[in-house]
Amino acid sequence: MLGYTGGLVLLAAVLHASWNALLHGNSDRALSMTWMSMAIAMVATIVVLVVPLPDAAAWPYLIASGLVHIAYNLALVQSYQRGDLGQAYPIARGSSPLLVALGAALFAGERIDLLHAFGIFLVSAGIIALALQRSRTSRAGILMALATGATIALYTVIDGLGVRHAAGQAISYTAWMFLFYWLMPVWFIATRGVTDIWKPVRTNLSSVGASIGGGMLSIAAYGIVIWALQSDSMGGVSALRETSVVFAVLIGRMALKESVSAMRWIACSVVTVGAVCLGV
Repeated sequence: MLGYTGGLVLLAAVLHASWNALLHGNSDRALSMTWMSMAIAMVATIVVLVVPLPDAAAWPYLIASGLVHIAYNLALVQSYQRGDLGQAYPIARGSSPLLVALGAALFAGERIDLLHAFGIFLVSAGIIALALQRSRTSRAGILMALATGATIALYTVIDGLGVRHAAGQAISYTAWMFLFYWLMPVWFIATRGVTDIWKPVRTNLSSVGASIGGGMLSIAAYGIVIWALQSDSMGGVSALRETSVVFAVLIGRMALKESVSAMRWIACSVVTVGAVCLGV
Protein backbone atom coordinates (compact mmCIF):
# COMPACT_ATOMS: atom_id res chain seq x y z
CA MET A 1 0.00 0.00 0.00
CA LEU A 2 2.96 2.26 -0.42
CA GLY A 3 3.11 4.76 -3.29
CA TYR A 4 0.43 7.27 -4.29
CA THR A 5 -2.43 5.72 -2.32
CA GLY A 6 -0.25 5.11 0.72
CA GLY A 7 0.94 8.70 0.66
CA LEU A 8 -2.63 9.99 0.63
CA VAL A 9 -3.60 7.71 3.50
CA LEU A 10 -0.62 9.02 5.50
CA LEU A 11 -1.87 12.55 4.77
CA ALA A 12 -5.25 11.44 6.09
CA ALA A 13 -3.47 10.25 9.26
CA VAL A 14 -1.96 13.71 9.80
CA LEU A 15 -5.31 15.40 9.17
CA HIS A 16 -7.04 13.00 11.53
CA ALA A 17 -4.59 13.58 14.35
CA SER A 18 -4.96 17.33 13.81
CA TRP A 19 -8.74 17.45 14.13
CA ASN A 20 -8.60 15.21 17.18
CA ALA A 21 -6.15 17.65 18.75
CA LEU A 22 -8.57 20.51 18.01
CA LEU A 23 -11.37 18.54 19.67
CA HIS A 24 -9.29 17.60 22.69
CA GLY A 25 -8.02 21.17 23.05
CA ASN A 26 -11.56 22.47 23.58
CA SER A 27 -12.65 22.33 27.21
CA ASP A 28 -16.26 21.51 26.22
CA ARG A 29 -15.66 18.54 23.93
CA ALA A 30 -19.31 17.61 23.50
CA LEU A 31 -20.03 21.14 22.25
CA SER A 32 -16.94 21.11 20.02
CA MET A 33 -17.94 17.77 18.50
CA THR A 34 -21.43 19.13 17.87
CA TRP A 35 -20.07 22.14 15.96
CA MET A 36 -17.69 19.87 14.03
CA SER A 37 -20.61 17.62 13.15
CA MET A 38 -22.78 20.51 12.02
CA ALA A 39 -20.00 21.75 9.73
CA ILE A 40 -19.54 18.26 8.29
CA ALA A 41 -23.28 17.77 7.81
CA MET A 42 -23.67 21.17 6.13
CA VAL A 43 -20.95 20.37 3.59
CA ALA A 44 -22.51 16.94 3.02
CA THR A 45 -25.92 18.53 2.45
CA ILE A 46 -24.49 20.73 -0.29
CA VAL A 47 -22.59 17.87 -1.93
CA VAL A 48 -25.56 15.48 -2.13
CA LEU A 49 -27.43 18.09 -4.17
CA VAL A 50 -24.91 17.90 -7.02
CA VAL A 51 -23.67 14.29 -7.10
CA PRO A 52 -25.45 11.13 -8.34
CA LEU A 53 -27.06 8.79 -5.86
CA PRO A 54 -24.98 5.82 -4.70
CA ASP A 55 -26.03 2.47 -6.11
CA ALA A 56 -28.98 0.93 -4.27
CA ALA A 57 -26.81 -1.93 -3.02
CA ALA A 58 -24.72 0.55 -0.99
CA TRP A 59 -27.59 2.03 1.02
CA PRO A 60 -27.78 -0.56 3.83
CA TYR A 61 -24.06 -0.07 4.48
CA LEU A 62 -24.33 3.71 4.20
CA ILE A 63 -27.13 3.89 6.77
CA ALA A 64 -25.41 1.48 9.15
CA SER A 65 -22.16 3.42 8.88
CA GLY A 66 -23.87 6.75 9.57
CA LEU A 67 -25.39 5.42 12.78
CA VAL A 68 -22.12 3.81 13.92
CA HIS A 69 -20.32 7.11 13.27
CA ILE A 70 -22.66 8.84 15.73
CA ALA A 71 -21.87 6.17 18.33
CA TYR A 72 -18.17 6.76 17.58
CA ASN A 73 -18.51 10.51 18.07
CA LEU A 74 -20.18 10.05 21.45
CA ALA A 75 -17.62 7.45 22.57
CA LEU A 76 -14.76 9.69 21.45
CA VAL A 77 -16.06 12.63 23.48
CA GLN A 78 -16.36 10.42 26.56
CA SER A 79 -12.87 9.04 25.97
CA TYR A 80 -11.33 12.53 25.81
CA GLN A 81 -13.19 13.66 28.90
CA ARG A 82 -11.47 10.89 30.85
CA GLY A 83 -7.88 11.15 29.62
CA ASP A 84 -5.31 13.12 27.69
CA LEU A 85 -4.84 13.01 23.93
CA GLY A 86 -1.48 11.25 24.13
CA GLN A 87 -3.00 8.15 25.72
CA ALA A 88 -6.70 8.04 24.77
CA TYR A 89 -5.98 8.58 21.05
CA PRO A 90 -3.34 5.80 20.67
CA ILE A 91 -5.53 3.29 22.51
CA ALA A 92 -8.62 4.12 20.43
CA ARG A 93 -6.84 4.24 17.09
CA GLY A 94 -4.33 1.48 17.85
CA SER A 95 -7.01 -1.04 18.73
CA SER A 96 -8.88 -0.67 15.45
CA PRO A 97 -6.43 -2.12 12.84
CA LEU A 98 -6.43 -5.60 14.33
CA LEU A 99 -10.24 -5.54 14.59
CA VAL A 100 -10.53 -4.29 11.00
CA ALA A 101 -8.15 -6.97 9.77
CA LEU A 102 -10.21 -9.66 11.50
CA GLY A 103 -13.49 -8.17 10.26
CA ALA A 104 -12.17 -7.94 6.69
CA ALA A 105 -11.06 -11.56 6.85
CA LEU A 106 -14.48 -12.68 8.07
CA PHE A 107 -16.73 -10.54 5.88
CA ALA A 108 -14.65 -9.65 2.81
CA GLY A 109 -12.41 -12.68 2.48
CA GLU A 110 -9.18 -10.70 3.00
CA ARG A 111 -6.58 -13.16 4.28
CA ILE A 112 -4.13 -12.45 7.09
CA ASP A 113 -0.58 -13.53 6.24
CA LEU A 114 2.37 -13.96 8.61
CA LEU A 115 3.54 -10.33 8.37
CA HIS A 116 0.03 -9.05 9.07
CA ALA A 117 -0.28 -11.42 12.03
CA PHE A 118 3.01 -10.02 13.38
CA GLY A 119 1.63 -6.52 12.92
CA ILE A 120 -1.48 -7.45 14.90
CA PHE A 121 0.74 -8.76 17.70
CA LEU A 122 2.78 -5.53 17.80
CA VAL A 123 -0.32 -3.32 17.80
CA SER A 124 -1.83 -5.36 20.64
CA ALA A 125 1.41 -5.25 22.64
CA GLY A 126 1.69 -1.49 22.19
CA ILE A 127 -1.89 -0.95 23.33
CA ILE A 128 -1.37 -3.09 26.43
CA ALA A 129 1.77 -1.09 27.23
CA LEU A 130 -0.16 2.17 26.90
CA ALA A 131 -3.02 0.89 29.02
CA LEU A 132 -0.71 -0.22 31.84
CA GLN A 133 1.10 3.09 32.16
CA ARG A 134 0.15 5.35 35.02
CA SER A 135 -1.52 8.55 33.87
CA ARG A 136 -4.60 10.66 34.31
CA THR A 137 -6.56 8.15 32.25
CA SER A 138 -8.73 6.00 34.53
CA ARG A 139 -9.69 2.41 33.95
CA ALA A 140 -13.05 3.71 32.74
CA GLY A 141 -11.19 5.99 30.33
CA ILE A 142 -9.17 3.10 28.94
CA LEU A 143 -12.32 1.02 28.47
CA MET A 144 -14.03 3.94 26.71
CA ALA A 145 -11.01 4.38 24.43
CA LEU A 146 -11.17 0.68 23.56
CA ALA A 147 -14.91 1.01 22.90
CA THR A 148 -14.10 3.91 20.58
CA GLY A 149 -11.63 1.67 18.76
CA ALA A 150 -14.36 -0.94 18.32
CA THR A 151 -16.68 1.61 16.68
CA ILE A 152 -13.81 2.71 14.40
CA ALA A 153 -13.27 -0.87 13.30
CA LEU A 154 -16.99 -1.42 12.77
CA TYR A 155 -17.56 1.61 10.56
CA THR A 156 -14.33 0.96 8.62
CA VAL A 157 -15.42 -2.57 7.70
CA ILE A 158 -18.95 -1.37 6.89
CA ASP A 159 -17.61 1.42 4.67
CA GLY A 160 -15.06 -0.89 3.05
CA LEU A 161 -17.92 -3.14 1.98
CA GLY A 162 -20.35 -0.31 1.25
CA VAL A 163 -18.16 1.80 -1.02
CA ARG A 164 -17.47 -1.28 -3.15
CA HIS A 165 -21.23 -1.49 -3.75
CA ALA A 166 -21.51 2.21 -4.64
CA ALA A 167 -20.69 1.77 -8.35
CA GLY A 168 -17.66 4.05 -8.16
CA GLN A 169 -19.53 6.85 -6.37
CA ALA A 170 -17.19 7.24 -3.39
CA ILE A 171 -17.88 10.96 -3.00
CA SER A 172 -21.63 10.43 -3.09
CA TYR A 173 -21.40 7.53 -0.62
CA THR A 174 -19.31 9.63 1.77
CA ALA A 175 -21.58 12.67 1.55
CA TRP A 176 -24.77 10.70 2.18
CA MET A 177 -23.13 8.93 5.13
CA PHE A 178 -22.04 12.25 6.62
CA LEU A 179 -25.65 13.51 6.51
CA PHE A 180 -26.19 11.42 9.63
CA TYR A 181 -24.00 13.93 11.48
CA TRP A 182 -27.11 16.13 11.74
CA LEU A 183 -28.05 13.74 14.57
CA MET A 184 -25.28 15.19 16.75
CA PRO A 185 -26.95 18.61 17.28
CA VAL A 186 -30.24 16.76 17.86
CA TRP A 187 -28.55 14.75 20.61
CA PHE A 188 -26.91 17.86 22.07
CA ILE A 189 -30.17 19.82 22.18
CA ALA A 190 -31.95 16.85 23.77
CA THR A 191 -29.34 16.61 26.54
CA ARG A 192 -28.31 20.24 27.13
CA GLY A 193 -30.77 22.48 25.33
CA VAL A 194 -30.50 24.76 22.30
CA THR A 195 -29.10 27.73 24.24
CA ASP A 196 -25.77 26.00 24.94
CA ILE A 197 -25.10 25.44 21.22
CA TRP A 198 -25.15 29.17 20.44
CA LYS A 199 -23.45 30.36 23.63
CA PRO A 200 -19.85 30.17 22.26
CA VAL A 201 -20.87 32.30 19.26
CA ARG A 202 -21.30 35.14 21.75
CA THR A 203 -18.59 34.28 24.27
CA ASN A 204 -15.84 32.32 22.48
CA LEU A 205 -16.10 32.62 18.71
CA SER A 206 -12.57 31.30 18.19
CA SER A 207 -13.58 27.92 19.63
CA VAL A 208 -16.40 27.73 17.10
CA GLY A 209 -13.94 28.49 14.31
CA ALA A 210 -11.57 25.79 15.56
CA SER A 211 -14.41 23.26 15.68
CA ILE A 212 -15.55 24.10 12.16
CA GLY A 213 -11.94 23.83 10.99
CA GLY A 214 -11.72 20.44 12.67
CA GLY A 215 -14.84 19.36 10.83
CA MET A 216 -13.27 20.29 7.49
CA LEU A 217 -10.13 18.32 8.37
CA SER A 218 -12.31 15.35 9.31
CA ILE A 219 -14.12 15.40 5.96
CA ALA A 220 -10.82 15.45 4.07
CA ALA A 221 -9.26 12.74 6.24
CA TYR A 222 -12.07 10.22 6.04
CA GLY A 223 -12.92 11.06 2.44
CA ILE A 224 -9.40 9.93 1.50
CA VAL A 225 -9.86 6.74 3.51
CA ILE A 226 -13.17 5.83 1.84
CA TRP A 227 -11.62 6.50 -1.56
CA ALA A 228 -8.73 4.16 -0.72
CA LEU A 229 -11.11 1.48 0.59
CA GLN A 230 -12.59 1.09 -2.89
CA SER A 231 -9.63 -0.92 -4.12
CA ASP A 232 -7.14 -1.52 -1.29
CA SER A 233 -7.43 -3.95 1.60
CA MET A 234 -9.39 -2.73 4.60
CA GLY A 235 -6.73 -3.90 7.03
CA GLY A 236 -3.98 -2.15 5.10
CA VAL A 237 -5.83 1.17 4.79
CA SER A 238 -6.89 1.12 8.44
CA ALA A 239 -3.41 0.24 9.68
CA LEU A 240 -1.62 2.89 7.65
CA ARG A 241 -4.13 5.51 8.77
CA GLU A 242 -3.53 4.60 12.41
CA THR A 243 0.08 5.70 12.20
CA SER A 244 -1.66 8.93 13.22
CA VAL A 245 -1.04 7.81 16.82
CA VAL A 246 2.50 9.16 16.53
CA PHE A 247 1.29 12.45 15.06
CA ALA A 248 -1.24 12.70 17.91
CA VAL A 249 1.45 12.24 20.55
CA LEU A 250 3.61 14.87 18.83
CA ILE A 251 0.70 17.32 18.65
CA GLY A 252 -0.24 16.58 22.26
CA ARG A 253 3.33 17.29 23.34
CA MET A 254 3.94 20.43 21.26
CA ALA A 255 0.52 22.07 21.05
CA LEU A 256 -1.27 20.87 24.18
CA LYS A 257 1.84 20.72 26.41
CA GLU A 258 1.12 17.16 27.51
CA SER A 259 3.93 15.21 29.12
CA VAL A 260 5.16 12.17 27.21
CA SER A 261 7.16 9.54 29.05
CA ALA A 262 9.86 7.46 27.42
CA MET A 263 7.69 4.36 27.82
CA ARG A 264 4.81 6.06 26.03
CA TRP A 265 7.10 6.95 23.12
CA ILE A 266 8.23 3.32 22.98
CA ALA A 267 4.66 2.01 23.14
CA CYS A 268 3.48 4.37 20.40
CA SER A 269 6.45 3.35 18.27
CA VAL A 270 5.55 -0.33 18.70
CA VAL A 271 1.95 0.43 17.66
CA THR A 272 3.22 2.30 14.62
CA VAL A 273 5.60 -0.47 13.53
CA GLY A 274 2.72 -2.95 13.89
CA ALA A 275 0.45 -0.71 11.83
CA VAL A 276 3.09 -0.46 9.09
CA CYS A 277 3.39 -4.28 9.03
CA LEU A 278 -0.36 -4.48 8.57
CA GLY A 279 -0.20 -1.88 5.82
CA VAL A 280 2.46 -3.58 3.67
